[in-house]
Amino acid sequence: MEKNPYDVLGISKDASTDEIKRAYRKLSKKYHPDLNHEAGAEEKFKEINDAYEILSDPQKKAQFDQFGSTGAQGFGGAGQGFGGGGFEGGFGGFDDIFSSFFGGGGASRSRTAPRQGRDLQYEMNLTFEEAIFGKTTEIEYTREEDCDTCNGTGAKPGTSPVTCSHCGGRGFVQVERQTPLGRIMTQQECDVCGGTGKEIKEKCTTCHGSGHIRKKHAVEVKVPAGVEDGNQMRLQGQGEAGVNGGPYGDLFIVFNVAPSDTFKRDGSEIYLEQPITFVQATLGAEIPVKTVHGDVKLKIPAGTQTGTTFRLRGKGAPRLHGTGNGDERVTVKVQTPKSLNKQQKIALKAFAEASGDEVADEGNFLDRLVKALKNE
Repeated sequence: MEKNPYDVLGISKDASTDEIKRAYRKLSKKYHPDLNHEAGAEEKFKEINDAYEILSDPQKKAQFDQFGSTGAQGFGGAGQGFGGGGFEGGFGGFDDIFSSFFGGGGASRSRTAPRQGRDLQYEMNLTFEEAIFGKTTEIEYTREEDCDTCNGTGAKPGTSPVTCSHCGGRGFVQVERQTPLGRIMTQQECDVCGGTGKEIKEKCTTCHGSGHIRKKHAVEVKVPAGVEDGNQMRLQGQGEAGVNGGPYGDLFIVFNVAPSDTFKRDGSEIYLEQPITFVQATLGAEIPVKTVHGDVKLKIPAGTQTGTTFRLRGKGAPRLHGTGNGDERVTVKVQTPKSLNKQQKIALKAFAEASGDEVADEGNFLDRLVKALKNE
């Protein structure tokens, strides 16, 4: 049965998108095979990635929440839920049942087939601006590659692996076993070739017969404009070397974006709080405003109230899966003066008298002025 992705990530069913993302990043880093060499870490890492793939996709998440599976048919649908019904998906397949009783080897036969190498994960730190505009950079990491000396064969240069004389290249041998049902012929992995079907008479002195070596690998990464914190990018074939001539795995780059001291971001939308004086709010003004694309002029109409939001079209972040930019939304905050000099007080009193306000109590007048500026 499909494992519960909420349980795998250790979160509740009503977890937010950010909570799902944080749980995934924390666990994937903890169980990454390059960092955690404990038994079972690699399997746990795969479970974590599978869980995040479901919960980060709104359609798959909704499907799982409704049916307990990402299959379109709910439980027992063709190729979904229990994996097509019968024994095949729900109980691991008939070969696995047979193997558990008799040591059978449906799995052992597959060891002679080419298999893709492991996927790897790399965390890349970006500044707020780098995420907005993208960049091209080179990263370096350690991976398992085909041995240069033997070209991945595991055999000493000038020699080649030969067909296993014990199993005839099948990777498994027939064994007679006594079972509760009587004596039965079963299959088990060949103990001479380890199930590969090949024997290496003279091993490569560089990789010692494994065909692989660990070495540093560099690759150029083009970070697209508009990426966000937690986004992933796949580089095909940049993972670890395959087995039996199989292809390399993939490299998944996870982006960690630092917050900005000036702006807040939600997708392609940028948000900014802009302070203005009460004179600018009252009389109107044209003021410089920061955007990620540079300063622009913003016209403040006379009588603008604190908390008013203006939209600057096309001054937001690039749309990662679309065209053009989002908008920047500027919310003005009217600054109340904490103290006034003599000339300012005279001017404000004159303004109040012209407006018909009583100003005998200077403190009371200033209190009412502050309240008016705060739009109370």
